[in-house]
Amino acid sequence: MSILEAQDQIWLENVIGKIKTKMDWVSEKSKHKIPFTTINGTHDNRIVDNPTGTETDGINWWTNGFWGGMMWLMHHETGNEKYKEIAQISEKELDRCFDEFYGLHHDVGFMWLPTSVANYKVTQNPESRKRALHAANLLAGRFNLAGGFIRAWNDLEGSDTRGWAIIDCMFNIPLLYWASEETGDPRFKQIAMKHADTGMTAFVRPDGSVNHIVEFDPFEGGVVRTYGGQGYEEGSSWTRGQTWALYGYMMSYIHTQKDEYLQTAKRIANYFIANIPADGVIPVDFRQPKEPKREDDTAAAIAACGLIEIAKVVGEHEKDLYLGAALKLLQTLDSSRINWTTDSDSLVQYGTGAYHSATHHHAIIYGDYYFMEAIFKLKGNDLYLW
Repeated sequence: MSILEAQDQIWLENVIGKIKTKMDWVSEKSKHKIPFTTINGTHDNRIVDNPTGTETDGINWWTNGFWGGMMWLMHHETGNEKYKEIAQISEKELDRCFDEFYGLHHDVGFMWLPTSVANYKVTQNPESRKRALHAANLLAGRFNLAGGFIRAWNDLEGSDTRGWAIIDCMFNIPLLYWASEETGDPRFKQIAMKHADTGMTAFVRPDGSVNHIVEFDPFEGGVVRTYGGQGYEEGSSWTRGQTWALYGYMMSYIHTQKDEYLQTAKRIANYFIANIPADGVIPVDFRQPKEPKREDDTAAAIAACGLIEIAKVVGEHEKDLYLGAALKLLQTLDSSRINWTTDSDSLVQYGTGAYHSATHHHAIIYGDYYFMEAIFKLKGNDLYLW
């Protein structure tokens, strides 16, 4: 059942119609790809592309689950079997990552929740269950007992990352919640909750802003320092990091019903809402300089998902605050930030990976995924993959 008032229902139905039209076309065009971005309007292909020659690029790239996730969302919405078949293509391609092993790190949740867990939820495919449990065990194996955190990346040249954790991992730990729910083994959930508990003090600041990277002492525990990461600088407020935390703590609340997670999500959401510009276009960092004006529409789409989930569980006196903010973000994207034509394979056009990246304002696949997820959430019968 839709959670919208009547005046927004027509807008929603129109957007869903546009998504169906675009996905029907682009799914056929990109069915044998795993896209990350577009090149001259055409999806690239992480199955074969390895532009930097690193072990964490190409087939091991952390975003490689989102295309499959988009196909599962479309299968759920339309019932069309072609979307299931396309989703299964990329899921099978990701088996190479297990074989190569060295390219995998904490982002296995991003990779196998929208693919194998989604497939298993819909079809009960035993091979998908096995893949997802394999990934969950790899993620659990990255838990640092002394510090109570899940290590982010593997060794990086020139940096000692043994104690590094990042806010993005709040989206990976739902793989552990799922594993506990599926197997009955509490260890996975315990690790996920310990990481989330550590994050409430180490990552989330009192005002609701968040750190991107926190370095812990990997032997004794405790915070050593924080890093600006993909934001403007240390102590700033990278907006996509805000959304990983906002929606991420809602994910933990959904799986555990622990009230502290809900309250943390609300505190982050309130900070985010207070900083939404009048035009609804989200910057890369809420504390970046006014010029150059760098924007990240993927943060808007992810935030909308989390805000809608908060709106579902709070009282009537709070619901409109979160739902209204989500609608403003999504309607801004729809009206001027999305390419609905066949000129581009992607929907969301103005994403930015990091403030100090060489390029800005380009299509990134997770922008499309989370925009679609948010829109289907508003309809009220969405397929929840996290």
